[in-house]
Amino acid sequence: MSNSKHMLVIRLSSMGDVAMTVPILRALIEQNPQLKITVLTREFFFPFFRDLPNVSLFPFEGKGKHKGVLGLFKLSKELKTLGIDAVADLHHVLRSNILKFFFFGKPFVQIDKGRAEKKALISGERFQQLKTTHQRYAEVFIKLGFNLDLSNPSFPTPKKLTSKVSAILGHKTTKWIGIAPFAAHESKMYPLDLMKQVIWALSKDYKIILFGGGKKETAILNDVESSFQNAINTSGKLTLDEELDVISNLDLMLSMDSGNGHLAAMLGIKVVTVWGVTHPFAGFVPFNQPDDYALLANKNKFPKIPTSIYGNKYPKGYENAAGSILPETILNKIISIV
Repeated sequence: MSNSKHMLVIRLSSMGDVAMTVPILRALIEQNPQLKITVLTREFFFPFFRDLPNVSLFPFEGKGKHKGVLGLFKLSKELKTLGIDAVADLHHVLRSNILKFFFFGKPFVQIDKGRAEKKALISGERFQQLKTTHQRYAEVFIKLGFNLDLSNPSFPTPKKLTSKVSAILGHKTTKWIGIAPFAAHESKMYPLDLMKQVIWALSKDYKIILFGGGKKETAILNDVESSFQNAINTSGKLTLDEELDVISNLDLMLSMDSGNGHLAAMLGIKVVTVWGVTHPFAGFVPFNQPDDYALLANKNKFPKIPTSIYGNKYPKGYENAAGSILPETILNKIISIV
């Protein structure tokens, strides 16, 4: 058992990776109630941590006062005033390596990202399940001397929706299915024409709540909303806090290999994921979901999958790999769960 009383946790980006820290921190706090945690992350991600006791948040301003080596030195001085006993670096990038230098003398454990194993997975040399990101995060805290068992996780209760959100969504008279059809790279997305078939079939029996962000995605989802009677687009209408409130009330989230799946999973919602050129073996599957909730592209047709860890690299002809999953497959899986 560690005798550290105040730990700094570093995870600066991206949305999915930050969301994946939340169930780990929840388990850590429950099993080590004496521990106080400060999370260093971007202010945009602060709402993710709102339900965690004993957690304070410290904004990382990478484009402002914490920019460059001098900015990181200033940041380390700000953090040291908090009385940090140990540091868990869940990011392990150049910035956190520089912070490690400034925290010399304090226990400072960094995540093992398993780069060599991931390289072997992409090259086809080793097609097998690697450690999940959640396991890799947990290992950092265990190395720092904390008890941490992820086998029986707990989750926050669904939030009561505000009158503003209720006015957009209406009252819950049927099951709510969230659909987040976008990802950072097109090669991770299910083709929109096929997704519309899924939405059309589901909207007969369930309310469909659409999630996305940015002008382009909002415009596409507005078009989808107007095409189906029981579909509601939340994109551009809600704050992140409100979006999390809505997600906490879903019966299921259908997501790509992307951030929204991790947001739903951290709130204890069932998540069905659609995979294109990436693969669950790389370890980025949403937290606490059964293996069969991940629907995979046809590897006989696309033998080089996974072509990359993040979906940013793939051979010609692989951009629509996710389209090899039939709409019926997605529908049957969702209906069997809800």
